Amino acid sequence: MPRTCIITDSTAYFTKPAFAGQEHITILPHLIQVNGQSLPDCRDLSIYHHSLDSNHPPVALPPSVEVFQAAYNSLGMKYKEIVVILLSSHLSQAHINAGLAAKTARSPANIFIIDSLNTAIGLGILVQAAAEYTHRGFSGVEINRLVRGMINHIYSVFCLPDLFHLHRSGQIDPAQAIVGEMLGVIPFFTLENGRLVHTQKIRSPRHLVDIMYEFVAEFENLKYLALLQGITTYEQESRNLRDRISQNVRTTPLCEYSLSLALATILGPHGIGLVAVENIPRES
Repeated sequence: MPRTCIITDSTAYFTKPAFAGQEHITILPHLIQVNGQSLPDCRDLSIYHHSLDSNHPPVALPPSVEVFQAAYNSLGMKYKEIVVILLSSHLSQAHINAGLAAKTARSPANIFIIDSLNTAIGLGILVQAAAEYTHRGFSGVEINRLVRGMINHIYSVFCLPDLFHLHRSGQIDPAQAIVGEMLGVIPFFTLENGRLVHTQKIRSPRHLVDIMYEFVAEFENLKYLALLQGITTYEQESRNLRDRISQNVRTTPLCEYSLSLALATILGPHGIGLVAVENIPRES
């Protein structure tokens, strides 16, 4: 059995249903607190089709310190090393909780904690690579170094119209949310060093396709390209974007994923985004 295992969180999306080392991955779920209940993260966004208490909107809760401690203690009985790869620390407290748990866990395993500075497919690709390295017998030190080296080759752009969701998850201040909603603007963000950075805004969805395609056109050697969507709001624009990418991007096909409930709660249920991964050399 490999000496190293991987822990990640439920916002990781994988590019394949099965891959080498997958059996050594443990996924810790975010919980969504809504209407007095705690729901595990999933791809079902139906809660947003129902009437929600505006005074108590859904909140995404990261895996707790206790959950991480239990995972460390359990996995430490089977593995000598644990590599923890989580969504950006600017989007969730999961990374902080993982670090606090590592200080108090009664696990004999060496624990390496990586802030992926990503989420969704960006996070999933890092976890898949780590799992492959684990399968091939790489040490935790080596996996830590190799995964960190991949982070700067993953890029994301998001169109996020749900400004009050962004405010509640700590991504923008209340004044930005109020003014943006009043003006009816649709903001775009890039994920830079794990933080959502506002780049531009539009008033009409018809500009969405041009902005998204310009993002893709910057890359000459793509390994993977993914479209992320929540509740379909820009159906025609999404269709036009797919068509333009399929006609002009030959290096990789466009794959599509639905936002998980946790990401929909953090970014807003009507968000749409693109994740581009450069084709970089992998160490053998």
